[in-house]
Order: sequence, then C-alpha cells, then structure tokens
Amino acid sequence: MSTDEVRDDVALTNLDQPLFDDAGATKRDLVDYLDAVRDRMIPALRGRPLSVVRVRQGQAPFMQKNVPTYAPSWIATVTLWAETSRREVSYALCDDRKTLLWFANQRAVEYHPTLMRADNREHPTHLVLDLDPPAGDAFPSVVGAAHLVRQALADSGLAGAVKTSGAKGLHVFVPLIDGLATPDVAAATRALAARAERLDPALATTAFIREDREGKVFLDSTRAGGATVVAAYSPRVRPGVPVSFPVAWDDLDRVTPGDFTVRTAVGLLGDGDPWAELMPAAQALPDDLVAEGHTIPIARVAAMHEGKRRARAARKG
Repeated sequence: MSTDEVRDDVALTNLDQPLFDDAGATKRDLVDYLDAVRDRMIPALRGRPLSVVRVRQGQAPFMQKNVPTYAPSWIATVTLWAETSRREVSYALCDDRKTLLWFANQRAVEYHPTLMRADNREHPTHLVLDLDPPAGDAFPSVVGAAHLVRQALADSGLAGAVKTSGAKGLHVFVPLIDGLATPDVAAATRALAARAERLDPALATTAFIREDREGKVFLDSTRAGGATVVAAYSPRVRPGVPVSFPVAWDDLDRVTPGDFTVRTAVGLLGDGDPWAELMPAAQALPDDLVAEGHTIPIARVAAMHEGKRRARAARKG
C-alpha cells in the first residue's frame, strides 16, 4: 500500500478508494471528516473501552473489539473480561487525534464506546434509551416516541439530550452523577421506558421480542452496564455514510437521519459542539424510579424465558 499522506505521524493510505459499496464517499472523506470533528468526538471516546466497525474492501463490515496485534505500541489499551465471548479482550482507548487517525486509516467507520470509563467500571456515566423504529421508514414515529421519553423524564424530575443514531432511530442520553451502581441505573432505564410506554401504548412498546411489537417504536432499555452505544458524531456503515448527530428537542420534528452525513455534518456544526452544549448537568436518579425498575424483569432474560416457553408450547401443539 502506498502512503498518500501523513498526519500527526500517522501514515494514511489508499485515500481515494471507495469507502464501501453505496457509501458515495471515499476513505479520504472518512479521514477528513473524523479529523474535522476530532475535538468534539474524542471527548465522547476518551477513557472508554472502544469497539469499532470496520469495512475492508470486498468484505462484509465487522465489529472489532480486540486491538489487533499489529497496532502501534502508542495506542492505549485496557483489558476487560467480555461476558458474551467469555474471554479477556484488549480494548483500545481513543484518547487523542493520533489514535483516531490510525483507526480511520484502518477503515474503522463506526465508534462504539462503553457507557462507563475504564478507570471507573462499576459506575455508568449516562443512562441511555435507544429508540428503534418498526420496519420501514418510520422516523416520524420515532420522533413521537422520543417526545414520550422526554415527558417521562420530566415527570421524573430528569432531563436528557437526544441524537440521531446514524441509522433510523434516536438515542436519549441522561448524564448521571458519579457513584450510581450499574444495577440501579439499569433498573431506572427500564422504569423510564415503561413510563414512556404508558403515556402512549399505541405508539411505543417495551416488548423485547420483535414479533410482539405490533409495528410500534421499541423503547430499548438494555443499554446499561458494559453496553456500548455509537458515539455522537460517529459515522455509520450505511448508504451515504450518515453520522450520529445531536439535535435540539425543539428541532426533532424538522430533521431526518439523512440530513447528517460525513459530507454535510461539518458544515452544519460550524464552530459549535451541540452534544456538549445540549447535554444537561449530571443528575441523581429518583428513588421511586429505581425502585419501580427493580420490579420490572430484565428484558433479555424475560425474552429468553418467554422464547423457551413458546418453543415448548409449539412442540406440544
């Protein structure tokens, strides 16, 4: 591979190659975009174990958690136990421009940090609700569900910030004071989803099993603990390379996810950092919210048991 350019001592190669099929963008577009938003994006990544989605030419996109053996020694890492794969994983910490440029040159398009910091693994920094649309182009319904979440937050004495997921949904983030236990944050997330659902059960659902959602917006309360969420300003591996972009609550009804791409987002930002500017101050969780959440089964566990029950019933039938 030929070196096309060097930035911050990082060799950048094959910059004029297409990024991926249907991207409508080159690898150079990715590198230039990430470099342009680095001062806004790196604060969302700093100190957090990072997973990335990479796209090699001629291959399907893949999630990379383990730092590859050929990674330069100056990339900071942290080793954590991964429960899903039952092994220790060496995660990168993207704390500076040099590391971000190296990942960009590796065709890392998506950036998924954890909700906790590597030096404070037991205490999430944010509560997150992930709003997923039903099949098809249903972003207006996701916006409606986001307003339900905002109302449920307000009714609970809380406030959050919202961003596009970069796909078809929205993410609502609530910044938390330090020291809150992961089980309590997870419980509060379940309770907020349930309270939002009760505001308009015809629009929103907490049903984890897809066939039970009946065309409603899914209020996903499972992003807690060691979970990851795509970072603000991160591109996504989708046609046109959209990015996860902060939106003011009052502007939600006037935007679509396709408004924000690696080609348009920098111009829309100007000199601002809306994710930092729109984020409320860190908040404590109300006791009644946490208590309610602890009465709600964990969605994945409940869905697993329900799936087994339905499988048994089908065999008997």
